[in-house]
Amino acid sequence: MPLLEVTGLNLFLRGSQGTVQALRHLSFKLERGSALGIIGESGCGKSLTVQTLMGLQPDNATVTGSILWNGQELLGQTERQWQSLRGNRMAMVFQEPMTALNPVHTVGRQVAEPMLYHKGLDRASALKAATALLERVGISNASARVHDFPHQFSGGQRQRITIAMALACEPDVLIADEPTTALDVTVQQQILDLINDVVAERDMALILISHDLGVISQNVDDMLVMYGGQIVESGPTGALFRHMGHPYTRGLMAARPRLDAPRQPSGKPHDLFTIAGTVPALADLPRGCTFAGRCTFTQERCYEDKPARVGIPSFQPHEAQHSSLGVHQVRCLRPEAMRPGNTEAWK
Repeated sequence: MPLLEVTGLNLFLRGSQGTVQALRHLSFKLERGSALGIIGESGCGKSLTVQTLMGLQPDNATVTGSILWNGQELLGQTERQWQSLRGNRMAMVFQEPMTALNPVHTVGRQVAEPMLYHKGLDRASALKAATALLERVGISNASARVHDFPHQFSGGQRQRITIAMALACEPDVLIADEPTTALDVTVQQQILDLINDVVAERDMALILISHDLGVISQNVDDMLVMYGGQIVESGPTGALFRHMGHPYTRGLMAARPRLDAPRQPSGKPHDLFTIAGTVPALADLPRGCTFAGRCTFTQERCYEDKPARVGIPSFQPHEAQHSSLGVHQVRCLRPEAMRPGNTEAWK
């Protein structure tokens, strides 16, 4: 039985202009010990997806579908039931540690709080455990610094503290939402190594959100590519990087800077590729393929017909060892757009 199984997840947001659909028919699985990456442009629904998994969706939201946790349905639970899960069995490392940490409480108190609430430890025991966690995540002289406040730490140290908070109750799933965005490259790698080490130590499952395809390729077993609140491509990481089946995925890959990219005759680098157009507002998304209009393969039916998931035979047997998804699938109406190595859309 998967640790986490999402089926047909939809999220609708009510506003002054009516109701819009922010998440569309999301389905995926996560096994214990596996790592799942979620990529896509800003506003595609990555953070909203993991917030919904933890019952933290906006107050004006309506959620349908199914989220099974160890076979138990989470949708429809009371707030008290959600609270028993959040920070205990499922925990999140947020993108910006300075806003995730309370500036008026010491870091020791904040790391200890989940253990007070979920484990029933007394304050002395919880503070001792918090000190050990801060040492584990690389905070030097933790026994003294446990009494310091967030502003007394660097950005990288604050991110380590949020990781310690997330690990306090030894969760089954660790969600890292762009955990290295505000950090320099050296500290980024240290934080990613730390996350991978503690996930392996405790046999947790990891959900990693990132804009960085390099980070995703090196740190997760499976990938979800999201656009317009929908998963447009999914599968084992190796399979997706070997054969990017969706034009949007290939566009993301073409847009990343490369040291080995060809140069102009003058020796200057070419301008970075950009995907045509802009991400439409949720109310303006096509009824059919959410990427219709920005894709050069677009036909009239792409605006109206909803593409089903199509399997691509790029999955290799050895990748099944750590994969929760097990298949490589793409949502596209145009078989010619999914040919291996097809870069026609981005010439």
